[in-house]
Amino acid sequence: MRASCVLLTALAALAAYYVYIPLPGSVSDPWKLMLLDATFRSAQQVSNLIHSLGLSHHLLALNFIIVSFGKKSAHSSARVKVTDTAFDGVEVRVFEGPPKPEEPLKRSIVYVHGGGWALASAKIRYYDELCTAMAEELNAVIVSIEYRLVPKVYFPAQIHDVVRATKYFLQPEVLHKYSVDPGRIGISGDSAGGNLAAALGQQFTQDANLKDKLKVQALIYPVLQALDFNTPSYQQNVNTPILPRYVMVKYWVDYFKGNYDFVQAMVVNNHTSLDVEEAVALRARLNWTSLLPPSLTKDYKPVVQTTGNARIVREIPQLLDARSAPLIADQKVLQHLPKTYILTCEHDVLRDDGIMYAKRLESAGVEVTLDHFEDGFHGCMIFTSWPTNFSVGIRTRNSYIKWLDQNL
Repeated sequence: MRASCVLLTALAALAAYYVYIPLPGSVSDPWKLMLLDATFRSAQQVSNLIHSLGLSHHLLALNFIIVSFGKKSAHSSARVKVTDTAFDGVEVRVFEGPPKPEEPLKRSIVYVHGGGWALASAKIRYYDELCTAMAEELNAVIVSIEYRLVPKVYFPAQIHDVVRATKYFLQPEVLHKYSVDPGRIGISGDSAGGNLAAALGQQFTQDANLKDKLKVQALIYPVLQALDFNTPSYQQNVNTPILPRYVMVKYWVDYFKGNYDFVQAMVVNNHTSLDVEEAVALRARLNWTSLLPPSLTKDYKPVVQTTGNARIVREIPQLLDARSAPLIADQKVLQHLPKTYILTCEHDVLRDDGIMYAKRLESAGVEVTLDHFEDGFHGCMIFTSWPTNFSVGIRTRNSYIKWLDQNL
């Protein structure tokens, strides 16, 4: 009996040690976040084991776990019709909210889910619930795009999927089918989906036939650059769940089918050192010492290497492509973007990406709303229902939908 008690105590101590990570006191629901992070880390470790045994690519295995536990069929309710279909060969899930009696045509959002360009789905519960809420509360049509993922495809295939599906939806006959007002359409996405939404917005500004097709863009903790992994938010949140810096850098390398041997060098900005000529001019466009307020820069110092590894950019030139890093786009591209909403979270390595983009857009004359949550963490907006319901998740979702209601 005593041995059993000792064993149980030891197991409980090991579990507590695995789950516990130090978190800032201001983060929302810290113990719940620890449990969520531990669950995700466990899934990552299982997927890495599967990969090491040669059974499957680790990202395919990890996404299989995520989708298996969260997939939801297209189920309509009394107020929202949900259907799975394809737009020009790209799978989408369409949510048709109830019309307003005084408005025969509905507004619409094209939504792009997050997941590091490699994980999640428009068909998992988190995104299904978000888009259902948007369709119902906005009396709108939400088109959630099921774009192809790494490792089945790599950059820029994800962008092509999003652009192709959106162009198809914008055709007059398709808008008519869904009773959508062509003057009230927006693009939105979270995390890597925010990256793809931003890339689409920029691409549309450079096409005379698509230039004024989007009324708004709404970017939720978007990932917007891969040149500087030592912004204040990257330094502050280097190990913060659910997106530590090292994991974010690996997502970038995966997106470009790059070499994992480069990851550690990229973490310390060796890929954009002063001797990498291609990167020097572009780094000026994300000079956080001038783009961020003192309340965020604090005592953090820029990490700029004098000499680095020029081979990285030679082998992965996509790192310096504005389609992958919308933050480094030219000012003349930014000035034509629509009214913009950017949501950022304090406890997120990507916080400064969003804040710097807001600053650059404002400088280009774009009307921007920056919505910052001091207790937010990366990914929080989709965590609104039990058992992963966070108070900041509910507040961010409500704030996001409120902005769309007032501006779309």
